[in-house]
Amino acid sequence: MPLIVLTVLAHGFGLIEIREHVVLRLTSLLGAGRSRGSLALVVASTVLLLTGLHALEGGAWALAYIVLGASSDPRVAMLYSLSAMTSYGHANIYLEPDWQLMGALEALNGMMLFGLTTAFLFSVPQGAWPSHAREESLKR
Repeated sequence: MPLIVLTVLAHGFGLIEIREHVVLRLTSLLGAGRSRGSLALVVASTVLLLTGLHALEGGAWALAYIVLGASSDPRVAMLYSLSAMTSYGHANIYLEPDWQLMGALEALNGMMLFGLTTAFLFSVPQGAWPSHAREESLKR
């Protein structure tokens, strides 16, 4: 449970940092409200950074699996972590029996993190491409 709280807090602060230091700066620098190309660049940059944020959070879970002895191989722990976090579940990798519930908790954590990410990604074009610019683009 502490790892869920830690990753959700880290994700929230990461979203704030991405918004303040990337989305807002790129939007103002590129004038993203003026063209679809600049908006696409803002969204693409945001997606890359969010993917990195999810990878770091998956790495935190993988590290916990190693430290706790739930997995002995770092690569396997990371693959398991990303599989659990995304609810992909197709890798034939299992944690040690005493730690298998932790994988389900990571899946729950992944749902929370991806929910936050989805809401954030929905807000990026809304802020980077003001409604008046969207209306003018639709008129063309």
